Amino acid sequence: MTARILIVDDDHAIRNSIQEFLTILDFKTYTAESAEKALSFLKTYHVDVIITDIIMNGMDGLEMTRVIKENYDTDIIVITGYTGDYSYEEAISKGADDFIFKPVRFEELLLRLKRVLRERALTQERTQMLERLKELAITDDLTKLYNSRHFYHQLENEINRYNRYQRPLSLLLIDVDHFKEFNDNYGHLEGDRVLYQIAKLITSCLRTMDTAYRYGGEEFTVILPETTCDAAMAVSERINEVVKNELFIEDDKKDMSVSVGVTEYLPGELVTEFVRRADKAMYMAKEGGRNRTSLLLP
Repeated sequence: MTARILIVDDDHAIRNSIQEFLTILDFKTYTAESAEKALSFLKTYHVDVIITDIIMNGMDGLEMTRVIKENYDTDIIVITGYTGDYSYEEAISKGADDFIFKPVRFEELLLRLKRVLRERALTQERTQMLERLKELAITDDLTKLYNSRHFYHQLENEINRYNRYQRPLSLLLIDVDHFKEFNDNYGHLEGDRVLYQIAKLITSCLRTMDTAYRYGGEEFTVILPETTCDAAMAVSERINEVVKNELFIEDDKKDMSVSVGVTEYLPGELVTEFVRRADKAMYMAKEGGRNRTSLLLP
């Protein structure tokens, strides 16, 4: 992808000569004759690198650099002809990524621009890698739902939100019925496929604000913010129906179902108490014959 470069200088000749040089080298270039116009440009358009003079009418290049670094993901090379007035350290402290002196030698400018772009690409690659690793740390590899570690973290957040706004908060604990028997009869690969399908079906029944998790083994949990127990029961029953009717199982294999426990958060209770009550509700559904939903109120 072609790098996008904004050249900021109140000297028309310098601005145009740098633009012509970089355009020949197939960079996508833009120009601005002042810091104010550059900042206005950035409100609408993204650029990878800004090449700017320091001394300009109005806001100078170093102050513009500080503002840009606080608000935009853009690298900056500053240019000055006043070696005694501005130091490399001062430019870097304002956020500049490199610093060169006038008169600008195009060969030096190109070398510094390539270095800044290379380091920018490496930084973006590292950021993407860290985000991917963070995602993997909270995701269940089989079902692609969040894992139990993230479940407890998010449940704490939702309880804190409940304490601030006093909005209802409900929890589902879902267990796949007779799953061990299914695994024993048809193998773990087939069992894994069923768990993946059930995870997708659970997610299909949820709103954007709701989140589903693989709690462990064949158990799933669902956090339902701003949801009363009555509304949570409706979600639970929809999940139960969808799993029963839409889970694909070959004809010679038994149908699958889930048992669901539903409860609502009680002000002041511990996370463990909240989860334990949902778990108890789920076992009530199991004991009541499976393939059903049970509600246990605080």
